[in-house]
Amino acid sequence: MAVPLLLVDLDNTLIDRDAAFRSAVAVFLADHGLADADVAWVMSADASGYTARDVLAAALTDRYRNAVPATAIKSLLDSGGAEHARLADATKDALLAARHDGWACVIVTNGRTAQQELKIRNTGLDRLVQGWAVSEAVGHKKPNPEIFRAATALAAVPLADAWVVGDSPQADIGGAISLGLRSVWVADGRSWNLDAYRPTHIAVDAASAIHHALRAGSSRPAA
Repeated sequence: MAVPLLLVDLDNTLIDRDAAFRSAVAVFLADHGLADADVAWVMSADASGYTARDVLAAALTDRYRNAVPATAIKSLLDSGGAEHARLADATKDALLAARHDGWACVIVTNGRTAQQELKIRNTGLDRLVQGWAVSEAVGHKKPNPEIFRAATALAAVPLADAWVVGDSPQADIGGAISLGLRSVWVADGRSWNLDAYRPTHIAVDAASAIHHALRAGSSRPAA
């Protein structure tokens, strides 16, 4: 019998990346005597990590050039808040349930290898999954099918019946659609607003998304 497979996103899916980065920004501002109110400005400029690193670095440098050394800005962006990342108990329990039910789970994430691996290890995710595929190491970013194939190779199981779980309509759900895979979109209070395609299921958070996949199982419904 084939091992069922979960391909799960990291940032703002398994962990609350924005909360972790917000905490890092608050420490950064306090360390340099800057206004707490600037947390909102930095978070807006960061755009949940979708702003290119060099663009964000330039924006921070322009705003704080007389108050913050360039090395401090580099340190903030290098860590990306990894030291503040936390794994919710409900998410941990869902991953443990998946392992108990015989599922393989591999993290599929865009980002820099050192930063993403620090988040994975600091939260204990490295002990809950079979591996991880990070775009910098793989050489392909989601939604490119190659990063999903690389993740599948780590688990040494077939791709065909995998579930993709993630918060990004384009990177996660679009990637799943391109491979003909079933998917769960982690909505986190948002509404789905794309007409071109839809996820198989919408869940409020990662734990609910994982449990849905476990209930649905690895076998596709009959046509």
